[in-house]
Amino acid sequence: MISYLPRYIFNFFFFMLLQVLVLNNIQFSGFVNPYLYVLFIITLPFDIPGWLLLIIGFVTGFGVDVFSNTPGMHAAATVFLCFLRPYLLRAIAPRDEYQPGTIPIMHHYGPVWFLKYAAILVLAHHLFLFFVEVFSMVHFFSTLWRAIASTGFTLILIFVAQLFSMGKNKGR
Repeated sequence: MISYLPRYIFNFFFFMLLQVLVLNNIQFSGFVNPYLYVLFIITLPFDIPGWLLLIIGFVTGFGVDVFSNTPGMHAAATVFLCFLRPYLLRAIAPRDEYQPGTIPIMHHYGPVWFLKYAAILVLAHHLFLFFVEVFSMVHFFSTLWRAIASTGFTLILIFVAQLFSMGKNKGR
């Protein structure tokens, strides 16, 4: 992981800037909000310690909160995502376990595995985020629909980002 530290630092700042400067300004009908910054958390190495994962999740979410004027909502949702991630990785582990030196990306484990993994985590993140944002069950179905629609759009962006990164990784 240490050898990839510069890449993770670059990814952190890239996804943070992309989120706060571009994607936070995209809203379709007030319903669909893409949150691509979760891709940074989703693609962290398998062997990252749990405490470090939670700290990285908090810092990432807090960074989005600072620029989005959402006091703690993204931080809480991202920490929730980081809390679920190890359990999900154990639940959907391939039969021969994860290969040493790999990370959870489409290039290493295929599109079906990656999209299942990403969809569950992104949906959990979005459900948590949108229900904390509304903080009421009065608009349960509209909030649920908003989380599902935003998850779908975010997954499309994640899939496209993974396709671009697969093109870069083929030469390695």
